Amino acid sequence: MLAEPLAATAATARTWLLVEQPGPWGAKALTESHLDPELGRALEAAAGAHGARVALIRRPGRHADCAGTAARRVFLARTEPGDSWIRTTVLPDSPDGDAVLRALDFAALDADGPDALPEPWRPYEGEPLALVCTNGKRDRCCALLGRPLAAELTASGIGNVWEITHIGGHRFSPTLLVLPYGYAYGRTGAAAVKDVLEAVRQGRVRTEGCRGRSAWDRPGQAADLAVREHTGEDGADALTVTDVREESGEESQEESAGRWEVTVAHRDGRRWRVTVVSVDDALPVPASCGVVPGAPARAHVESIAQVTAETPV
Repeated sequence: MLAEPLAATAATARTWLLVEQPGPWGAKALTESHLDPELGRALEAAAGAHGARVALIRRPGRHADCAGTAARRVFLARTEPGDSWIRTTVLPDSPDGDAVLRALDFAALDADGPDALPEPWRPYEGEPLALVCTNGKRDRCCALLGRPLAAELTASGIGNVWEITHIGGHRFSPTLLVLPYGYAYGRTGAAAVKDVLEAVRQGRVRTEGCRGRSAWDRPGQAADLAVREHTGEDGADALTVTDVREESGEESQEESAGRWEVTVAHRDGRRWRVTVVSVDDALPVPASCGVVPGAPARAHVESIAQVTAETPV
């Protein structure tokens, strides 16, 4: 398991909606928690249609199985370079609070960004969000490894630490998502998380243990990290994936294809062409705790070439 590369395994989402929901979470947390299951289904459908993802969050600690009436913190985050932001609000645990969530227009967010958000949303001005997957009903490794990590980070005085429902990659537990930039990490410990968060405070990316930026699909994640390793660039907003194409040259977002040509652009004008191929040569690993091992495909970077003005892209 430890031999499997982490790069290009992050969940894909340009926008994240995080809804505080204390208490237990089922395997399908949006419909198996104290959140109204009809609301969970509606949010998941609306977000998924626009490249967004919905997850439940809660503070680290004990979670009694009781339905409370406390207000809920909600975060909305965009993860694209140059357009990374977090907005937040506190909603009453009532139909009025649910109505604010139902009113979210993900299409308008794509077009207008945070300007599309009416009251009561406010810019978030706190620490980076450190989100540790602890959804034990989905995968017990996330509870066994994730919950102690979240507790240790909180006890050490780290700022905004939350437990979060499934963010993919159970086999890399403990897994971490950091917002606003949306880089995910795996097999991580408290010391590494502290380094990651310190880098985020400085507008940088720590690539050790990094699974990729959620704004990109898997080929884009692989290319972004490969160019960072190739150049030493660690500025969070310095690189943008501008094009992902199949080998045939047709623009593609289809991750099941076997080969992609990805263009990564630097804000200073430099560009790189990265060839990414899908390979199945990994040793058999379980996709989840207690599951029969399989051989998941991984994104392998075959080549990186800087593109000149004369080189067609």
